[in-house]
Amino acid sequence: MKLITLGFDLWFQDKRSEARRPDCNVARVTAVHRDSYLVRNENSEVFAELAGSFVYSADSSIDLPSVGDWALVQFHNDDTFAIIHGLLPRKSFLRRKTPGKKIDYQMIAVNIDSALIVQACDFDFNLRRLERYLVMVNEGSIEPILLLTKSDLVSAEKLEQRISEVRQANIKCKVLPLSNVTGFGVDQVRQLLEPGKTYCLVGSSGVGKTTLLNHIIGRDLFETNTVRASDGKGRHTTAQRQLIVLEQGAMLIDTPGMRELGLLGASEGVNKGFEDIIELSMACRYADCRHTQESDCAVLTAITNGELSEERYYSYLKLRKESEHYEMSYLDKRKKDRAFGRFIKTAKKNMKR
Repeated sequence: MKLITLGFDLWFQDKRSEARRPDCNVARVTAVHRDSYLVRNENSEVFAELAGSFVYSADSSIDLPSVGDWALVQFHNDDTFAIIHGLLPRKSFLRRKTPGKKIDYQMIAVNIDSALIVQACDFDFNLRRLERYLVMVNEGSIEPILLLTKSDLVSAEKLEQRISEVRQANIKCKVLPLSNVTGFGVDQVRQLLEPGKTYCLVGSSGVGKTTLLNHIIGRDLFETNTVRASDGKGRHTTAQRQLIVLEQGAMLIDTPGMRELGLLGASEGVNKGFEDIIELSMACRYADCRHTQESDCAVLTAITNGELSEERYYSYLKLRKESEHYEMSYLDKRKKDRAFGRFIKTAKKNMKR
């Protein structure tokens, strides 16, 4: 296996030549554990740990290795163990706000070409949640593809209605319906996966991500759980993110179901996910129009004329406000952290005098 088959394309080769670590090799991070990692190169996949200097220089957790990263490593013990000394720049990323009250980023996976956003046609179908996923994906410069699973549980008319709802919401990504039970659409998903490209499965628990992955692999390599018939909800089966190299040469990352999809600093993703509203805003009277109560607002006029649905409009306002709010809080937190860091350094210097 060559590195290019693991996604080490010309972009990363250029970044490697710019890195000033001739003493290191490159390997791709395929799994992240609590205190260790799995990295893979042309020859093998081995456990790895972080160099102390790397940990010390990292400003935050998002600077540490994530699944999909290209790492600068040194191999030891006859190439059975590796030390990670740094990372190459990331071409793309999938991240969210850390769940709960903590205001910080949580990196999910990086260097992804396409995200396969999985929603079920029955209980799980939710346009507002889909818009949130699209913002996350667009913010990280990843191509979105929507997979509508459990098509066997709805009629052909209902399936067409779901697809129509997606299109009416001005969501233009590729949409593929499928069924893990009948196998309908699974071959089409396989055909999407190009050698040397990296794909990521994202979606709620119980929508069939891991089952689909097993179908694509051709065997039950990963554990799956059934969902409740009453509401279609399932328990988390995937416990960690892991990069799998498929037989056809593509790479696929399965992720745990995400209950919280908080947005932090995702203004660009919001704009890309709501391009219809951004286009309307070009005709607003004021360049800084917030589209809430300003006169001659083209967005509000479009709602009155029926060109824009109120649901999509309120979703846009909610996601924009959430992203801006958490970003201000995050920047304030970082400012305080830096000030505290300077205080500690000054105190240490004074103690040495």
